[in-house]
Amino acid sequence: MIRRNQKLLNAVNMILDAILIFCSYLLATYIRFDVMYGAAPALQLAWNAAFFRGAFFYTVALVGAFYAFRLYGSYRFQSQIRELSVIFLINAVGATAITAFLYVTRLADFSRLAIFFFFILSTVSVSLKRICLRALLRHFRKLGYNQKHVIVVGNGHFARQYMEDVKARPYLGFVVDGYVSKTEKPGMGLRLGEYEELESILEAHDTDELIVALEPHEIRFMGQVLACADKEGIKVCIIPFYNDYIPTHPTVDVMGRTKLINIRTTPLDNVLWQIVKRGVDIAGSLCLIVLTSPVMLAAAIGVRLSSPGPIIFRQERVGKDKKKFWMYKFRSMRVNAAENTAWSTDADPRKTRFGSFIRKYSIDELPQLFNVLKGEMSLVGPRPEIPFYVRHFKEEVPLYLVRQQVRPGMTGWAQVHGLRGDTSIEKRVEYDIWYIENWTLWLDIRILFMTAFGGMKNNEQIAR
Repeated sequence: MIRRNQKLLNAVNMILDAILIFCSYLLATYIRFDVMYGAAPALQLAWNAAFFRGAFFYTVALVGAFYAFRLYGSYRFQSQIRELSVIFLINAVGATAITAFLYVTRLADFSRLAIFFFFILSTVSVSLKRICLRALLRHFRKLGYNQKHVIVVGNGHFARQYMEDVKARPYLGFVVDGYVSKTEKPGMGLRLGEYEELESILEAHDTDELIVALEPHEIRFMGQVLACADKEGIKVCIIPFYNDYIPTHPTVDVMGRTKLINIRTTPLDNVLWQIVKRGVDIAGSLCLIVLTSPVMLAAAIGVRLSSPGPIIFRQERVGKDKKKFWMYKFRSMRVNAAENTAWSTDADPRKTRFGSFIRKYSIDELPQLFNVLKGEMSLVGPRPEIPFYVRHFKEEVPLYLVRQQVRPGMTGWAQVHGLRGDTSIEKRVEYDIWYIENWTLWLDIRILFMTAFGGMKNNEQIAR
């Protein structure tokens, strides 16, 4: 039943997306030609058979791209942020491609403003529809509809953990009918039988999914369990006993008959996303250099007048793939011998009064925009550390060097949550690892907004 409903929902979802995209074309051209320029009605300029055919084929191509990027399927586990970011990216690429195609071929006169309106309207309408659809599905699942019935195989730690997670998330629509194990365990609900009875248990229940959570000493039953599930045509999900060592998004490579689980794959291993992130860094750093140039000029003058020494402070930091680079900052301290080993503190006597002011409002960080432009840093990412501390932290803090798999950033997930300066390095690494494993373009945009609206000012006191 669930599978039939899912196929119907996917078909309806595709049709609704196509209708919204085509209607976005109608509305965009109406706004461009009728609302903005009443003397040139859309009925004459854009609502004709030739343009309708073009809009139809473009709509089909866009929905096809949505399908290729797996936007039609079960939403139970899929991140909505990821879903919306993919919709935005596909629409942006589509709008750019159609603009370039019409400009080069000159097949028809077109309005770039109308295409821009079309991009905005189609992106917003499809995104809002999916937000509403997901909210509606979650509401009905809480009421007991659209449920997936599962049976858990095993009674160990991860079997119990799975049951607790399902119970805590009723909006996902999973119902555990019971568990199968060699022995009964209190507090786990209904025990349906032993592993040898699994085939008859599956025949007696209308099960949508089998969750296999065998303990290491029970691995000999795996073949039997999978054979029973395959015989009954039931989907199987496995919770490995090394679950705690697997990241959020692992990948599996195949070498002959051997499957290799890559536990350190990140979304930014994808070349397309690397290009997108780098493009945002280049465009963003150029814009911010222009916009903040008056502030940087004032800061440079202030630093020069505050104390003897250079305006720009260069410090060696460790970047992506453990490569060292020179990070730029406006000098906020008096020239000292401990600048490459000593961590600054709130009441640091080395800070000048003007330096403590630009540090409090993160103005001293603005020269790092040139590091971003050079490709040594990103606008968003884990903050880079000096080699002295990297050598210590990699021995003391688990997973510390995983941070070096991506470019360091001017701001990051840890920083917008208050973890900057003299704060817990363990907590900072925890936030950085989460960012790396769950990266999306929208997450970067969110962090930039959080930085701009509250994340630039820190708790440091201005020296008196």
